[in-house]
Amino acid sequence: MDTTTAVIDLDLPGPRISRHVYGHFAEHLGRCIYGGFYVGEDADVPHVRGIRLDVVEALRELAIPNLRWPGGCFADDYHWRDGIGPRDERPRMVNSHWGDVVEDNAFGTHEFMDLCELLGAEAYVAGNVGSGTVAEMSEWIEYLTRADDSPMAALRRANGRDEPWKVPFFGVGNEAWGCGGNLRVEQFASLARQYSTYVRDHAGNEVYRIAAGASDGDLHWTEVLMQSFGPLDGPADAAAPAAPFQGISLHYYTFTGTWQDKGSATGFTEDEWYLALQKASFMEHLLTRHGQVMDRYDPARRVGLVVDEWGTWWNVEPGTNPGFLYQQNTLRDALVASVHLDAFHRHADRVVMANIAQTVNVLQAMLLTDPDTGALVRTPSFHVFAMNRPHHDADSLAVHLRDVPEREVDGDALPLVSASASVKGDAACVSLTNLDADAARTVVLDLRGRDVVGHAATVLTAAATSSHNTPDDPAAVAPAPLDSVRAHERGLEVTLPAHSYVTVTLTLG
Repeated sequence: MDTTTAVIDLDLPGPRISRHVYGHFAEHLGRCIYGGFYVGEDADVPHVRGIRLDVVEALRELAIPNLRWPGGCFADDYHWRDGIGPRDERPRMVNSHWGDVVEDNAFGTHEFMDLCELLGAEAYVAGNVGSGTVAEMSEWIEYLTRADDSPMAALRRANGRDEPWKVPFFGVGNEAWGCGGNLRVEQFASLARQYSTYVRDHAGNEVYRIAAGASDGDLHWTEVLMQSFGPLDGPADAAAPAAPFQGISLHYYTFTGTWQDKGSATGFTEDEWYLALQKASFMEHLLTRHGQVMDRYDPARRVGLVVDEWGTWWNVEPGTNPGFLYQQNTLRDALVASVHLDAFHRHADRVVMANIAQTVNVLQAMLLTDPDTGALVRTPSFHVFAMNRPHHDADSLAVHLRDVPEREVDGDALPLVSASASVKGDAACVSLTNLDADAARTVVLDLRGRDVVGHAATVLTAAATSSHNTPDDPAAVAPAPLDSVRAHERGLEVTLPAHSYVTVTLTLG
């Protein structure tokens, strides 16, 4: 068995990995909200004010840091006043993007903020630029966060909430290049400045405003948005925050086919296994290129990059509504997640938040709920997020890999080992992914700068690359202790099983 070496200087911490790169996304799409998070107050499933309790408990295991809502494409059709007040008096609307179904607005602002409080998560509210108005957005942030007797604060109290909420993140539009208005970036840059100006800080609530950014490799979109700022070349510690918005987004999805036929979630070949992981690895390139554009205008890195939609997008499960985007979640999805998270760790100096799409029952979900039995299933992707909790708000550590095997995929070289690491106090965590579908791999952790006085390791793998969890077999892909960690003259030696994800936690002296 060949050996890869990972050199890690434990005493040289780098930029902090924000816990917010482990954020999530909940759109009014399929069974994400209705039947996922929200079952209504008359449901037989255990709930708190209509919010499904086992979903909340499972997500609290992940220490979910933030939740983005109400979209997505849905956000630019959503008018927040339709989702407040008595539920039986709320107007209906057509969800034209996702299944052309009628939305009754039973889950609105109060229900979402209640959900965030139950989760212990911070709210990331996405505002409507596509079909909304500046006044509508301005009044929404006032309704949410103002404490006195302003018109919107009084309206909130009339609807049953006395104290304002904290809303630290606010999205100014979504996919303005597509479903959010089909705008040119020059048009949107002006709108982003205008709308952001009216997303005001009320009652001590400081808002981090995120303008709708690029899709995939559209560097021109990023450049025009960066040009719309004033001077950003002063030192970060001496300069005011970027204004009028503070972050820009980036969206990128992983699939192996075409937009019309994206590939099966479970019935894939070995070539498609590698192609998916190569597509996932492209995130590194995107972060580098968009970061380079941002660096030209913002060398102090006062503007954050927010990857608020990412993950796998496969064909829907046979027999399900094609507009509901319900797909299974296999070990392949878990490794797509680990590769992305490694990239976010490496770019912690610029990537301030990321939101996997989506949390429940849609795309690369953390959780699947069975509509017939009511069962809740934790997916393989859920377990990657759980295993990575030590990285939350830890300082990144550079990992220098040597002798990494590669495979040619679609004309490019795919490294078959991915890694990242972080340190927090007297603890460190090393994440290791073996992308090889068939062969195990030995990795020597060359640990320098601090003494390692203890270690433990966890592995996520399964019998087959397409293994996935179901109500009948909820632990087909589940974490387990890894005993193939041995002392080595340079530190530790770890054997990674084929198609596996491993975390090694270190106790430092």
